[in-house]
Amino acid sequence: MPRHHPITRMALLLPVALAACSGPPASLSYFPLEAGHRWVYEQASEYENNTGEREPLVISTLGEQSLESGGKAWQRRSDSGIDYWLRADETGIFRVATKHDLQEEPEPDKAPRYVLKMPLTVGTTWQAFTTSYLLRRNADFPPEIRHTHKPVQMTYRIEALGQKVSTRAGNFSDCVMVKGSAVMKLFADPVIGFKDLPLTTTEWYCKGVGLVKVQRAEPASSTFLTGGTMTLELIEWQ
Repeated sequence: MPRHHPITRMALLLPVALAACSGPPASLSYFPLEAGHRWVYEQASEYENNTGEREPLVISTLGEQSLESGGKAWQRRSDSGIDYWLRADETGIFRVATKHDLQEEPEPDKAPRYVLKMPLTVGTTWQAFTTSYLLRRNADFPPEIRHTHKPVQMTYRIEALGQKVSTRAGNFSDCVMVKGSAVMKLFADPVIGFKDLPLTTTEWYCKGVGLVKVQRAEPASSTFLTGGTMTLELIEWQ
C-alpha cells in the first residue's frame, strides 16, 4: 500500500478460527492478514516538473484485535504511522477502521472499504473513495491537492488472473491484477478553466505473498498544476 494509501489507495491464509466449513475466502491467499508478516516496499514518485522522490515503506501484520466499535479485526501497521484493521468473509477482504499516531482510538470506516472483492474472477468490480497523492499546485499553499479537495470515488475492477510479476523481491506467478479509475475536477488554468483529471491505479496481488506492486498515474498537463506517476515495488518480505 502506498504511504497515503490509500492504501490508500491504497496487502495469507486466515487462521481456522475465521474459516467457514468450506474454508477461508480465496481472497486471503492473495492478501495475508495473520500476524508475523512483514513487507518492505520502495515508493518512487516522478513529477511532471522533472523532480522525484524515493522512500521506503514497511507494512507489518500484528494479529487479531478487539475494536471498541465492536467485533474483532486483523491489524496491519505502516511505518508511516497508520494502523489499519481488516476483516474477511465470503464477500472478500475489507478495511473497517484506521488510526493515525495522533488519534487515541481507531476511527471506524463509514462503510467497509474493500481491498479485494469476491468472486476472484475477471470483471468483479467495487468502489472506494480515494484522493490525489501526486497532484500539486504550482503556486498556492499547501501545494498538495489532497489537503483541500474531498476524496472522489474510484471504481476497481479485476482485470486479469494468473499474471506473472517481477520485482526486486523476486519473480511471482498466480497474481491478480486490479485496475482502478477515478476523475477529480480541478481548476487547470484560466483558458481551460475546470478540467476532469484522471486518477488511475494498477495493483498486483500474488498468491502466497500479497501486494507486490502498485502503479499510480495522475497526469495534470496544466499551467497551474503538476501531476506525476508513482510506483510501489516490493523489495523484501516474510
